[in-house]
Amino acid sequence: MDMHLLSPAFLIAAACAGLMGFAIQRGATCTVAAVDEILDKGSARRLVAMVEASAWVAAGLLVAQGLGVLGMMPVGYPLHDWTIVGAMLLGLGAWLNRACAFGSIARLGNGEWAYLATPIGYFAGCLAFTLLGVQSAPTPLTEGSPILRAPAWVALPVIAAMAWRLVRHARGSWTPHAATTVIGITFFVTLLLVGAWSYTDALAELSRGMAGSVVMRGLLFLALLAGAILGGSIAGRRGSTRIALPALLRCFAGGAVMASGALLVPGGNDGLILLGMPLLWPYAWVAFLTMCLTIVLPRLAQSGLRWCAAPRRSRPPRAGA
Repeated sequence: MDMHLLSPAFLIAAACAGLMGFAIQRGATCTVAAVDEILDKGSARRLVAMVEASAWVAAGLLVAQGLGVLGMMPVGYPLHDWTIVGAMLLGLGAWLNRACAFGSIARLGNGEWAYLATPIGYFAGCLAFTLLGVQSAPTPLTEGSPILRAPAWVALPVIAAMAWRLVRHARGSWTPHAATTVIGITFFVTLLLVGAWSYTDALAELSRGMAGSVVMRGLLFLALLAGAILGGSIAGRRGSTRIALPALLRCFAGGAVMASGALLVPGGNDGLILLGMPLLWPYAWVAFLTMCLTIVLPRLAQSGLRWCAAPRRSRPPRAGA
């Protein structure tokens, strides 16, 4: 979508992208962090917040549909064997990177500059698919999203629920749950104003020589990153980290593996949570669950290896021995 960079629509979209980046520092849209919280703390608050972020995007879609202002939405795809394989690669890449696509932006905002290698690796992974001539995406579905077939009156209670949630968060502190709500709403507003704009989609399209509105999407990415840097500074997490070669290689490899998985699904972590799942595409929900389970497995394997390597305490001698 082409638009003037000084148009009100773009300026609002850029402000939303910046606010989203700020919220990413406190929100819960990183799948790796959500899995870590479940395994380390026995809490699923981050995972629940991610599903709620999907619900808020779905709410926005219903409202826009009811008002007749919804533009063209991304197509859906059938659930296929490659969906599972792609989701496993997506999870493996996120685990290797120690953050998903959104989490990488938060890490950059904290001054962990090794994560600059993640989008470079992502582009390299997409480019490898293109050069090898791999036809990754299955044939899109012809029917529209189930949620967009809902009657217009459904938008009314949705508007009331959205207003209630925003007022409730406004009265409280800037909690991870509130930040995730902001992420869902700002993502939807940006999608409505400028269309699909995420940096992972742009990199995938750029590798095929098909990227449109490169300047606009690049500026939105910079706004997202600027918001993350500001959020990291205010949260006291800001501090430049020395770039080490092992971290660069790990982030590059993680980005490349995530790219291969996203092309097979198709859709990356952010696209699944904030587009595929709100549109109620079955492949997106299955892929997200598979991705989460894939991240769990190496974490459990690591814990098992640490347990095996831990020194055993010798038993105290029995009395009279």
